[in-house]
Amino acid sequence: MENTRYHRIKHVLDRRQTDLTVCLEDVHKHHNLSAIVRSADAVGCHNVHAVWPQNQKWLTNNTSGGSKNWIATHLHKDIDSAVAMMRQHNPQVQILATNLCPDAVDYREIDYTLPTAIIVGQEKTGISPQALAHADKNIIIPMQGMAQSLNVSVAAALILFEAQNQRLQAGLYDRTMLDESIKHKMLFEGCHPIIAQKCKEKSQPYPALDETGEIIADDEFWHKLKHA
Repeated sequence: MENTRYHRIKHVLDRRQTDLTVCLEDVHKHHNLSAIVRSADAVGCHNVHAVWPQNQKWLTNNTSGGSKNWIATHLHKDIDSAVAMMRQHNPQVQILATNLCPDAVDYREIDYTLPTAIIVGQEKTGISPQALAHADKNIIIPMQGMAQSLNVSVAAALILFEAQNQRLQAGLYDRTMLDESIKHKMLFEGCHPIIAQKCKEKSQPYPALDETGEIIADDEFWHKLKHA
């Protein structure tokens, strides 16, 4: 395993923002789903929520460019259950809805250093009244042309990168927020995918990694992996 890969993955996971998330309400076009997940990964989100039909397949690696492997995706049958989980993760979360209405504020006026969840809506109809009822604030991206709104994936990217900028300025990426057990799982699977798959097949827990990302395990572990 390349030592640089281990340190790159560790650096990314050390900067994950567990209190910044995006919720996709019935966003159904795969190129939009893919772009939003990539943006969420790029700004350091760990969780993404989506209201998604249970009988439809979520993103594949081909459509998401592999970003979905680094994001914890939570699929929900309705917006109520999505909001309930987001508030369960962080009771102090501010829920923002992208919505063109009289009381909406410029998205840049929001304090994104606070725990934040951003709801973006379906491509044609936008956010549902049920979702808007959950929102603490409505936000807009000011437009100077004839179009009233941006593509949903572009809008999500602008808002997420504004959040990233504010958090960088506040030093929030210097925190280590991700649970160590989750971090170890992602590190191991990212650095040793073949061994990780064998561990799953043999119901073996992942062994420890040293400071360079190499596996720390005794002969018994390797024997079980080969013969159990």
